[in-house]
Amino acid sequence: MTELAKQVSEFLSSGPIKLFIGGKWVDTSAGGRIEVRDPGNGKVIAQVAAAEKEDVNRAVEAARHAFRDSAWVTMPANDRAVVLHRLADLIDKNTDTLAQIESLDVGKPLAAAAGFDIPEAARTLRYYADLSVLTRRREPIAVSGHEAYTLRVPHGVCAFVLPWNFPLMLLAWGIAPALAAGNVVIVKPSEETPLSTLYFCRLAQEAGVPEGVVNVIPGYGETAGAALAAHPGINRFGFTGSPEVGRRIGAACGGNLVPVKLELGGKGAAVLFEDVDPEQTADALVAAITVNTGQVCCTASRWLIQESIWDPFVARARERLAQVRIGHGLLPETEMGPAVSLIQKRRILGYIDRGVKQGATLLLEGGEAKVPDYPEGFYVKPALLTGPPDNVCAQEEIFGPVAYLLPFRTEAEAVTLVNESPYGLANSVWSQDLDRARRVAEAMVAGNSWINAHNVFKHGIPYGGCKLSGMGGGVLSPETFFDYLRGQSIVRPTA
Repeated sequence: MTELAKQVSEFLSSGPIKLFIGGKWVDTSAGGRIEVRDPGNGKVIAQVAAAEKEDVNRAVEAARHAFRDSAWVTMPANDRAVVLHRLADLIDKNTDTLAQIESLDVGKPLAAAAGFDIPEAARTLRYYADLSVLTRRREPIAVSGHEAYTLRVPHGVCAFVLPWNFPLMLLAWGIAPALAAGNVVIVKPSEETPLSTLYFCRLAQEAGVPEGVVNVIPGYGETAGAALAAHPGINRFGFTGSPEVGRRIGAACGGNLVPVKLELGGKGAAVLFEDVDPEQTADALVAAITVNTGQVCCTASRWLIQESIWDPFVARARERLAQVRIGHGLLPETEMGPAVSLIQKRRILGYIDRGVKQGATLLLEGGEAKVPDYPEGFYVKPALLTGPPDNVCAQEEIFGPVAYLLPFRTEAEAVTLVNESPYGLANSVWSQDLDRARRVAEAMVAGNSWINAHNVFKHGIPYGGCKLSGMGGGVLSPETFFDYLRGQSIVRPTA
């Protein structure tokens, strides 16, 4: 077991960890607490203040005050970028600390948190900081008899309700463009995994982010989340989570005519044609379905395999998944950690049971995993199923290391199977015939189509969804940055 850093131990034992509002650490108005558990052993590792409606009001007031009176909004883009770069540098400097917190909070392997999640947060801050410096805020408009231009200005208070699977990375994906554009932010992290977001507030203070520009209010969705979504003092809203909650968030924002960005679930398909190497492709998809214990909205959880390579592909996938080392996230040998919570563990196992009862066949049984020394952890085994395409495990998002396999004969059949899904986030096509790969990639209805790879995230490439997978714009690109600037026309008649 990796020994905890001194900073991590002190942070976890400093509780109850308070809310961060207006640049200060404050307790909740009602005194409520959230018990944060280590998914690897089920034990409580920290207590966090649970925000209520009154705390949401305080956060909105502090954020509006900062937008109105702090230097953040009027600060030249270069100066804001300096602060954001300083914050990114502090994230890099504290990678080991943040990675341990993320591993303990989510259950993911320490190497995954340190190797991708934490560095990605820093990269995202730098990307938008640099983009903000290069962006023209005034664009002239050629109109006869008038002097006219468009001015791009920040919206104001941008609120975010974020999920538990990639807490720090998705925090950066959400707030970095908003901050770089000159907005102020309020964040409600998931009650399951609030720790790295709260530690981030310490770094924001150290980097010199003005008071009230970043506010973090952990709490439960039905109280803090609902109050934040319905608050009339919000100017823009971002939510990442399930379609069910997304509908409620969208309705609440609609009541105040607040523009909302919804990044929702997925049921990604990987389409494998007969000209691929079945073993290499199986290895790639096994890696995709076990990342973060399959708790990834865009991962490939439907595998469509051309009939001629079905047998060798399935044999290799079963072999590799059976070899995956399941264990506590802080154990160096762990390849796949636990599910994030007991509720999520039961959800995954429940879906497998429902799928079998509806006629699916288990190609790899899955089920509860027993990990020595951690009997109370929330561990599950990877599972493979096959059967009718209308099976619940083929249609609904399980959010676990479970793949549903479907054979196909023709290209047209594969595209039809992909597009029958109510989701539209991310799919991939695997083929050595690039003309066919591009043709299929363009025919699949989703926000993202990847070729000969899955889970590809690069700054500058838009990433978003359609259908049940979201609305209101994506992340990671210049378009995202402009989402956090509103246009204002300035016109003077000259004739």
